[in-house]
Amino acid sequence: MLKSDTDKKVTPTTAAVLESNTIGHEVGDGGELHQVAGGTHPAMRTQGGVIIHDDENQLKAGERGPSLAEDHFYLEKTQHFDHERIPERIVHARGYGARGYFELTDSLAGITKAKIFNETGTKTPVFTRFSTVAGNMGSFDAARDVRGFAVKFYTSEGNWDLVGNNIPVFFIQDAIKFTDLIHSVKQEPDRGFPQAASAHDTFWDFASLTPESTHMLMWVMSDRGIPRSFRMMEGFGIHTFRLINDAGESTYVKFHWRPKLGTQSLIWDEAVKINGADPDFHRRDLWESIEAGNFPEWELAVQLFDQAFADKFDFDILDSTKLIPEEILPLRVIGRMVLDRNVDNYFAETEQVAFCVRDVVPGIDFTNDPLLQGRILSYVDTQISRLGGPNYKQIPVNQPKGIGCPVLNMQRDGAHTIAPQKGRVSYSPSSLEVDSPRQDPSANSTFHETMTGDKRRVRAESFGDHFSQALQFFNSQTETEQNHIIAAFIFELSKVETLPVRERVVSQLANVDQTIADRVAAGLGMKSTPAAFPTGVAARTDLKPSPALSILAKAPATLKGRKVGCLVADGTDLEMVKSLKAAAKRLGADFAVIAPKVGGATSADGKTIEGDFQLAGGPSVLFDTVFLALSEDGAKALAKESGAVAWVSDAFAHLKVIGTTAGAQPLLTRAGVTPDAGLITDDADAYLKAAAAGRTWDREPNVRTIY
Repeated sequence: MLKSDTDKKVTPTTAAVLESNTIGHEVGDGGELHQVAGGTHPAMRTQGGVIIHDDENQLKAGERGPSLAEDHFYLEKTQHFDHERIPERIVHARGYGARGYFELTDSLAGITKAKIFNETGTKTPVFTRFSTVAGNMGSFDAARDVRGFAVKFYTSEGNWDLVGNNIPVFFIQDAIKFTDLIHSVKQEPDRGFPQAASAHDTFWDFASLTPESTHMLMWVMSDRGIPRSFRMMEGFGIHTFRLINDAGESTYVKFHWRPKLGTQSLIWDEAVKINGADPDFHRRDLWESIEAGNFPEWELAVQLFDQAFADKFDFDILDSTKLIPEEILPLRVIGRMVLDRNVDNYFAETEQVAFCVRDVVPGIDFTNDPLLQGRILSYVDTQISRLGGPNYKQIPVNQPKGIGCPVLNMQRDGAHTIAPQKGRVSYSPSSLEVDSPRQDPSANSTFHETMTGDKRRVRAESFGDHFSQALQFFNSQTETEQNHIIAAFIFELSKVETLPVRERVVSQLANVDQTIADRVAAGLGMKSTPAAFPTGVAARTDLKPSPALSILAKAPATLKGRKVGCLVADGTDLEMVKSLKAAAKRLGADFAVIAPKVGGATSADGKTIEGDFQLAGGPSVLFDTVFLALSEDGAKALAKESGAVAWVSDAFAHLKVIGTTAGAQPLLTRAGVTPDAGLITDDADAYLKAAAAGRTWDREPNVRTIY
């Protein structure tokens, strides 16, 4: 016979003891009082609303006896835990999102009937998600990869999803090849690695046999592939869409997001070390920026053109491996997006948000881009698989939120129906209810396009030039950026074990430009450059460079949104640190103090200098620029610490502007720092001015091999 719990004294858990000291009361639904842990804390309840009186112990048959199957508190808690992970996204699995709004500043009335683009001053709520493509949810942020840039607009006419990337072109021209692309760049199936990386045989094998990917490869191997921050990243809709006005007339449109902080990227070695120091570097950066009230902002700009422009443009406007240079068709800024609120729950919002390319509103329409057409299907199919059925749009983050757009249709039932529609009628047409929803022909905005042709599996001849814009992109970069592209190709291909694959990639690069191929071949140690891979369309050499495609050519001189890391030690002048921090803050920069110990350091006048990071936890790779606020004794002490030497050595190798006190020289010498324009001593104003100008690019040939 089992004894009751009251027959034995049981030692309470620590949590139970803590809770017993702060008992409050709660009034139940029926008016009864319930004891609550802590007077301000509500009672814990089950999914069915039942109060949980013990969340520390299973129900047992005796103090040391077996647990009982009737313990419904334990069963519900554990069974929910067992199922709390849904399938991750096949691509773009590692992402981070935030909420905000889009404000229209320039009306497109007469060009589109979409209300979001008609009345200036209109603010539309948005949810924006940034992501990497290749890695899984547990990968790191600073991988070399394409970045997703997806925005859900909760408009008054329903949800519109603008699902793009931080690069305006893509690897393939037809969606039927997307599966092959992703299979090639994911972990190799026999060994399960590498994770979140393209530097392996299967990806480059696919790329070498898919010449249409060459333009995109130039972008990914450029600094665009390793952005400094989501806040300093451009976004693109990639495809050509249509805008439709009330008369049914069409205007072609390409969408661009431009960050107000300017575009900035990392250096490869820096990115590698960031991934070790802080795998959450990008998501932490976005979260902390919004929490601090430094709301990131982007301009939404469009390129608008008609059929006459499309007919005379050098390339097919339906080819997603091509772009229209801004110098040929300038951008028109029509609005701004501000992200001003972090999510309340990462899973409920960021992980469950479902972007679908086909979700457009009246006034926005598709074109016959074969990559776009395929995306219209695949996104919905993926969401149904991930989120458990066809009702994923009933999840709050996916529900329409615009005023005047309730969900009314004849769709019924299915898994996870949480917004059941009332009434007897579930079909159309019907006559049994006077208020059942009806179709509204006035909302139609599908462009009436005449189409003719044979039904065939074919690639348009106008899609055949795979190399001209790749060369244009390379020629549009500064010399520094070109060197980075060459170095990236060399690094990636050095990881490829299969020699014929390496040779085939170089032979494709020879179709872009022989000098590019020669430089990569030399960096790989090839005795000669492989001959150009056979191609039907040679690269054009008459395309003018587009400075807008370069990051450095248009980089703003600013510290706004950047991070200053200040290294201190015992003997540091506290007032100087305070003064530098105030000056940096006035320029819009974040300022952090790094000390040898987590408790900070002791200043020259005996006061405590509070640290934001301990030396090992705040490496210089986490900051855009650094300052060594050290006394001579402090510098000598740090010169014996390998972590401090690496801190300074990395900052120098990563071309960062370094400000110092004169006393810091022992540490500078130990770290191998030599004087140049990026080393500023005892002049805070000059230091901040130099830091605002960006990295010291002239230093690069002195710290690494340029191929």
